Amino acid sequence: MITRTRTGMAKWNGGLKDGGGTVATQSGALEDLPYGFNTRFEDTPGTNPEELVGAAHASCFSMALAMMLEHEGITGVSIDTKSRIALDQEDGGFTIKTAHLVTRISAEGDEKKILDIAAKAKAGCPISKLLNAEVTMDAEIA
Repeated sequence: MITRTRTGMAKWNGGLKDGGGTVATQSGALEDLPYGFNTRFEDTPGTNPEELVGAAHASCFSMALAMMLEHEGITGVSIDTKSRIALDQEDGGFTIKTAHLVTRISAEGDEKKILDIAAKAKAGCPISKLLNAEVTMDAEIA
């Protein structure tokens, strides 16, 4: 059994609205990227937790789908995926109830088989499993 642990980090200073923070990753791919109330609820440049989860989800799904297509002998694969993470206000707080994958797949193979494999990748992707949310998807053959 292989266990790989990766780390994401966040720093925060101040209160919710007047404070701010930075996020980083162990690999250094993200380093001191700003986030805060204004990047989450307004249009200030920076990131927010939902788009970071979305990027993780889209990349995880795309890798899982590529692996599964390869195992089925499907070649010429190109995958472009977005994951829309919805932050909803509820009962005086916030919750994430949905993650919606939108993927465009270009590959040499039977379209129905490719879409069936995409559905399996959606369910089997480790980030899909991690999310305690309804994970939905739109898939399109390019």
